[in-house]
Amino acid sequence: MVVYLAKRIVGAAVVLAVVSVITFALAFLVPGDPAIHLAGEHATRQEIAAVRAELGLDQPLAVRYLTWAAGALQGDLGTSLYNSQPVSEILADRLPVTLSLAVAAMAVAVAISLPLGVLAAVRRDGRLDRIISSVTALAVATPSFWLGLMLILAFAIALPVFPATGYRPLEDGVTVFAAHLALPAVTLGVAAAVEPTRQLRAALADVLDADFIRTAKAKGLLPAAVVGRHALRNAAVPYVTVIGLETGQLLGGAVVVESVFGLPGLGTLAEITVTRQDLPVLQGIVIVSTVVVVAANLAVDLAYRWLTPGAAA
Repeated sequence: MVVYLAKRIVGAAVVLAVVSVITFALAFLVPGDPAIHLAGEHATRQEIAAVRAELGLDQPLAVRYLTWAAGALQGDLGTSLYNSQPVSEILADRLPVTLSLAVAAMAVAVAISLPLGVLAAVRRDGRLDRIISSVTALAVATPSFWLGLMLILAFAIALPVFPATGYRPLEDGVTVFAAHLALPAVTLGVAAAVEPTRQLRAALADVLDADFIRTAKAKGLLPAAVVGRHALRNAAVPYVTVIGLETGQLLGGAVVVESVFGLPGLGTLAEITVTRQDLPVLQGIVIVSTVVVVAANLAVDLAYRWLTPGAAA
């Protein structure tokens, strides 16, 4: 397991290095000049050149990347071009919001997909299976911003059970924290539950036809014990894999959901950053998001090893 983990960590480091190079290069291909944006539209060429020199934008791209990478390895992601605040501090304020939303949305996705996938597999080709398939198809076709607005109308305005917008940290109390995340988490989690539901249904349906399941049934085990103790673990590998892959989609979907519910997370920060052409902050957002996705994939790899202990490293 140690060798396996070491290989995965090295692979994750390579992925982060490649993403950092691509992100750094692409960021400077964005139309517009940050120096002009900061100096003002009516600034002279000398003033713009002075801003470029101050920000180091007059140096070759390779030199700028190596300087940035050296700082990033020490936790220094640079300084915002907009307000001269360290990027690491900006992300530290925003990251807990997005991570809280992603974890809550994933919990909603699991709470939806696990029972629906099991029920669809146990009742495959029946009426319940067709209903679940229709519901998942409808969930895929529903835009997240529309679902979020409908939830606000239903549970924040018509029935004022949850707050419509805003975020409260966990330090303010579990109840308040959960109340502000409830509607955004459901909005994001519904779409994230679709593919895990389908994968679990397909995998569990195959396992339920296996010989060892028929043997377990012949021994007189209750259906719940057959599914829970024997079938579900064998069908869990593709399900856990898809759950891990949904992490990237959750971070991508957070841009829209955070805007709808007014959450001060990485999603809304990315939207503001692109408008301001604040390249250091944009690079920091991409790198931090990549770290989260890579960490989630590493966790999936470890879960896969636990579920299939005989798998090759």
